[in-house]
Amino acid sequence: MRETWLPFEWIVAMRFLREGRLQTLFIVAGVAIGVAVIVFMSALMAGLQSNFIRRVLSAQAHIQLLPPREVTRALRPDDTPGAPLPFAIVQPPLQRLKSIDQWQSIVLQIRAMPEVLVVAPVAAGSALVVRGSVNRAITIAGIEPTLYYRIVALEEKIVRGHARLTGTDIVIGSELARDLGVDVGDKLRVATGGVGGDASAVTLTVIGIFDLGNKGANQRSTFVALHTAQSVLGLPGGVSSIDVTVRDVYASERVAGRITATTGVEADSWIRTNADFFAAVSAQTTANTAIRFFVGLSVAFGIASVLAVVVVQKSREIGILRAMGISQAQIRRLFLLQGGLLGLGGAVVGSAIGAGALVVWQQTARAADGTSLFPLTLDPKLFGIALVLATVTGLVAAFAPARRAARLDPVVAIRG
Repeated sequence: MRETWLPFEWIVAMRFLREGRLQTLFIVAGVAIGVAVIVFMSALMAGLQSNFIRRVLSAQAHIQLLPPREVTRALRPDDTPGAPLPFAIVQPPLQRLKSIDQWQSIVLQIRAMPEVLVVAPVAAGSALVVRGSVNRAITIAGIEPTLYYRIVALEEKIVRGHARLTGTDIVIGSELARDLGVDVGDKLRVATGGVGGDASAVTLTVIGIFDLGNKGANQRSTFVALHTAQSVLGLPGGVSSIDVTVRDVYASERVAGRITATTGVEADSWIRTNADFFAAVSAQTTANTAIRFFVGLSVAFGIASVLAVVVVQKSREIGILRAMGISQAQIRRLFLLQGGLLGLGGAVVGSAIGAGALVVWQQTARAADGTSLFPLTLDPKLFGIALVLATVTGLVAAFAPARRAARLDPVVAIRG
């Protein structure tokens, strides 16, 4: 039976659409514009957010484990429970540089988690770099290059020299190199007070100069081998933090909570440390979703209004079809098919328009240096989703006109 009614409904649906060419053209154009806006906005917002997050995470880990902070515990005058505290001023303690206890076993625990990609120990602290009569306060970070460079692509940010660190090497920022008047191959003396207050210093060779795209970071940040930083900072065999990257950057907060529950060490995700930025990204996503919803709603009302007009215009033909024995279900399917075809046709045209607009935007929107603002990816999934959603929207929009057409009384419809 399927082979008998399917061609008939297709033939009648196509005939109705052809007879109302102007209406069909307008609604297809309306759907196409809506789909083009959705495709363009979705791809643009996805590229923009991806670029923002890539820039934010280009110089930091997704999750960072830190040693517990030191706190001051006020003592009671005696051991009596509930005894009042004496009048005193309790000052917060100084935060000394210290290592994470049993960090090796913690690293093994984190690496065993399926959500985690890279785990890199870091020994970082403040130091003073001296060259001649000039000195600058810096942040010295001791790293294991093979691991850390998978978190922060420092090798890609080198503007001169290289980043293959050994025990006597240091990599510095471009602003710091300019302030100190040094270049690749020059010597620097790095000094620090150490944990116990004993001054320690080491002479290192500049092997690379990097540009992180941030002037402040380029003035302060330096990188050395892990064991070199441990020696300079007075952390023999210890690390001050553990940097982690995960597979899904948006799941960082959940993974950080799991790491804290598993290891007992405080874990801060990039979402928490960049709360304002993440709130802005979330607001942008919400606004984009709202735009797509209302555009889709306008498309649905456009299809519904056109099909409602078709029901009125074709009421006599519908009555004749009903008198010939066509069932109400077939009439409903006839109009649902028209709605689906209008949605699908408009989606195809709109996807092409959206793709063309993205290509034009990519070619014309340029930064001050002439490079592209940020890369856009024409994801086939986006166009597939647009086609499906537009078709479903057409079917849903056609439901009310189809129901109305199916309920027409044949005699009344034929009499007009």
